[in-house]
Amino acid sequence: MILGLDIGRQYIKTVVLEKHRSGGYKLINAAERLIPEQHKAFDPEDVSRPLVVMAIKEILKQQKINPKRARNLVSNINGTNVSVRQLMTMDMPTEELQSALTFEARKHIPMDGTDAVIDFQIFGQNPKEVDKIDVGMVACTKRVLNGHLDILKEAGFKPGIVDTDPIALSNSFVFDQEFPEDGVIVLLDVGAVSSSLIVWGQKDSFFTRDIPVGGHHFVKGLSDARKMDYVTAQDELYKEGVAAFSQNDGSQELGLAETQRTIFDNLVEDVRRSLRYYAKTTNQSFFQKIYLTGGGAGTPGIGDYIQGKLNIDVEVFNPFAALEGTDGQEIPNPGQYAVAVGLAIRGGIEA
Repeated sequence: MILGLDIGRQYIKTVVLEKHRSGGYKLINAAERLIPEQHKAFDPEDVSRPLVVMAIKEILKQQKINPKRARNLVSNINGTNVSVRQLMTMDMPTEELQSALTFEARKHIPMDGTDAVIDFQIFGQNPKEVDKIDVGMVACTKRVLNGHLDILKEAGFKPGIVDTDPIALSNSFVFDQEFPEDGVIVLLDVGAVSSSLIVWGQKDSFFTRDIPVGGHHFVKGLSDARKMDYVTAQDELYKEGVAAFSQNDGSQELGLAETQRTIFDNLVEDVRRSLRYYAKTTNQSFFQKIYLTGGGAGTPGIGDYIQGKLNIDVEVFNPFAALEGTDGQEIPNPGQYAVAVGLAIRGGIEA
């Protein structure tokens, strides 16, 4: 049994896989659990560690998973707490590279008074500069890592592999899809309080960025625009999606309200700027398709909205498509499990 545990800001997601000798995976179960209290306005600043631990314990009980017997656990650190980058550097011995990347990590993660923790993978020789290599670097601080490990221990686990959202999303996509021969693909994981953007191609550099817009901001925007409480706005957004901003509130027609533009267009404009930056720094501007994942990917109309604004094909990614055992299982909004599936696949790779 391999357990992918996605500890999000609003939901806990679990995916349990069984690995076959052929290299394929069978889905045993998948589940989600809200961290805050039901029927209460979500406040990202009010999600404490005890609430997270309690939600993890509840979802494990619901899925009949004994954490003390979980031998293949892979969990995640997300958001601005971690940096994932592809770097070009001089070819050097491993010890010197470790030291150089530790110095480099301090430029990319918010230091909190503790040392940086890094891991890296050498991709190979840089195709343009003969004396340099391409390296994938993952970094966070000791305080962030130790805080994550403490949550796992309080939930009853013996901590296993700790991964990051961008790497997990990439593993989930690569297991299911092949990269196009030309151009790059874009993964946009719309989370609760932020969205992860990944750009990658068969012959092109890996790029990722955290965008500070997520489903929580969609709900707050609708709540303000329609003068309704947070929970009602959340229900309305789940049902109507983007179109909820142009519903008649009983006194006036909102149409394409300014609030809508500042929420959904803020996300689109951040994506647009990121793609422009990627094109400028890599000379690659052929973006084949945007794959939506995360809880926000289930917002009705969001794919069409992004596609219309950026003129790039948009599709919601289903991470279960290449797994066995999914017949007869109803999984609402499968895109929200992309990170959890990728974490479990990482566990299968390391097993």
